[in-house]
Amino acid sequence: MTKREQSDPILSALDRGVLTITLNRPESRNAMSSAMVESLIASLDQAEQSDAVRVIVLRGSGGNFCAGGDIKDMARARGASGDGIKALSVTFGEVARRFSRSPIPSVAVLEGAVMGGGFGIACTVDVALATRSVKFRLPETSLGVVPAQIAPFLIERLGYSEAKRLAVTGAKLDALAAHKVGLVHHIVDDVDAALEAELTRILRGGPRATAATKRLFFALHPATSAAEIEHAAEIFSAAARSDEAAAGFQAFITKQPPPWSRKGSPEKSNER
Repeated sequence: MTKREQSDPILSALDRGVLTITLNRPESRNAMSSAMVESLIASLDQAEQSDAVRVIVLRGSGGNFCAGGDIKDMARARGASGDGIKALSVTFGEVARRFSRSPIPSVAVLEGAVMGGGFGIACTVDVALATRSVKFRLPETSLGVVPAQIAPFLIERLGYSEAKRLAVTGAKLDALAAHKVGLVHHIVDDVDAALEAELTRILRGGPRATAATKRLFFALHPATSAAEIEHAAEIFSAAARSDEAAAGFQAFITKQPPPWSRKGSPEKSNER
């Protein structure tokens, strides 16, 4: 990997119709920075304008998929003039919406940390493959914020009750539990073989017929609107600018439990 590739927030490679997008911030377990979010939108724009791309594969570098939003990025946006945190939330909401409604089939390879925003993105793909190392969690409330933009996609994939339970408790799911609730479609031991088999199945379909099939499903299922993304951003921004979030972000950065957590809790806020 070149120095430039090491610094790129995502890596993209197109091979025989398959565009592999790799989240590339292994030092932070691929936490989503604003640069990564913008790069994902640009990559999807290019893919949807190209007849060469028939499938998108999303995965992470360094043994993790994505540990959620970049807390340091959010802390900086929170302290900036204007409502930078709301703008950041809107942009992430657009990424999730775009991947969930793209006519291009999508597959995610999920391993290691899949948390917060990464959990939400995992809910937007057509096929989710998980290794046995995977750990899902929604840590937002332990930071004093809200899983606002990903809520519609959590409900769509998991159902109302299970999505609400995980959002409120921040409980962890391993691969078996995630498969049981329908969060992942397959648990795999040999990632490359399982991914190749799934891609072979998808590529048997005619490109136009597959895209038309996805659009038909979109028409039959309510979509998250721009107004809903804006509303979610307002909720997230209000929470992120609160004293509670300030304490939660500081606890995360210093790797301490937040001030409101119970002593001796089995899941402290720095377990991310």
